[in-house]
Amino acid sequence: MDGSGPENNATSQFKTPSLSDMQYYYQHMFPFKVIFNWLNHSPKAGRDIINREFAMAFRSGAYKRYNSFTSVQEFKAAIEKANPDRFEIGATYSKAPRERDSLLKTEMKPLEKELVFDIDMDDYDTFRTCCSGAQVCEKCWKFITLAMRVVNTTLKEDFAYEDFIWVFSGRRGAHCWVSDRRARILNDLQRRNVLDYVNVVRDRNADKRLSLKRPYHPHLARSLELLKPHFANIILEEQNPWQDDNRAFETLLPSLHDKNLIEALMRYWTENPGRSSQDKWNDIDLVASKDVKINRKQDYILRLRECKADLIIATLYPKLDIEVTKQTIHLLKSPFCIHPSTGKVCVPIDADFSPDQAPRLMDLQKEMEDNGNNINKTSLQPFIDVFQDHVNKVMKHEMGTTKRERAEEGDTSLEF
Repeated sequence: MDGSGPENNATSQFKTPSLSDMQYYYQHMFPFKVIFNWLNHSPKAGRDIINREFAMAFRSGAYKRYNSFTSVQEFKAAIEKANPDRFEIGATYSKAPRERDSLLKTEMKPLEKELVFDIDMDDYDTFRTCCSGAQVCEKCWKFITLAMRVVNTTLKEDFAYEDFIWVFSGRRGAHCWVSDRRARILNDLQRRNVLDYVNVVRDRNADKRLSLKRPYHPHLARSLELLKPHFANIILEEQNPWQDDNRAFETLLPSLHDKNLIEALMRYWTENPGRSSQDKWNDIDLVASKDVKINRKQDYILRLRECKADLIIATLYPKLDIEVTKQTIHLLKSPFCIHPSTGKVCVPIDADFSPDQAPRLMDLQKEMEDNGNNINKTSLQPFIDVFQDHVNKVMKHEMGTTKRERAEEGDTSLEF
């Protein structure tokens, strides 16, 4: 490689990318054209991309907003020159964001942006024991996988969205981008309404009972059926959070509805410390069966089952970062950026993905060295192909939507 290539340092699997590493990536590997077409919904530059905001974040802590570009060449040249740690995608405005300083504030109105969802492993730490902090493994990634499946089902069956894709955050989370025209033009109130529908577990305080309304909304009943088969394996066996008695007192017992049952279980677990989560889960029914009076047994058992169902929802249902979803102007890191801490690429993913599958920049650089700088022969190319297929689908649907709208207006011509 020439002098602008990456620094050679393979001493750490988690090597932080240097400035020259990032410059090399932007010059030779980042799929600018694919991202440009995805955000423009067409191969020919139009308002959707020309008036789109981009923000750049630098390792110095500087943050530059209201960048916009008229062509993919300009887009690529600007990112290469600035060489940010990452760049983020915002809304499409009524005017080009870079003209902001010469416009009245009322002239810069956000018109549309993808509907986005952000799920981060941090929000599962109450029940995650295999890893902590920024660490993530195949066991705890199952929380994210299940969350993706629930959100996918909701987007398809309840909102009839088709054009959405998940992107790895680069470390311990996932972002969902919904590109359907109906989703992009939602105003802030409508986005909050969608969020309210999807965001069932709003209070992350595990020392309070979730106590969801009965009967369950059909969306929640469907979600429970999807999550229930995984509860024993993920929570009771692999994570086993309640083997720690204090943790069980703080996050398991408060989920129950009966004070006498809670006190009886606390006494039993104090006398028999260190019982597994599976044992404690079974203990709830066993202790309850001894203390319940016959004349209220059926109602009591029903309430107990409802508490357990609520707890499955509390532990496994998607936990969303609400700020990311509720505002059109909110910025979110672009797909294919490099995570500054892990050096991993933010690649498109599906429910079968594992974080270990995400390519690292240092490995991609070595692959490029070995194959004569041919990106098609790197481990990044399959992810680019997946994203390109998604973009093709988005553009096809956008063209169909535009044709229908023009036909309704009495203009059947279509120009891009």
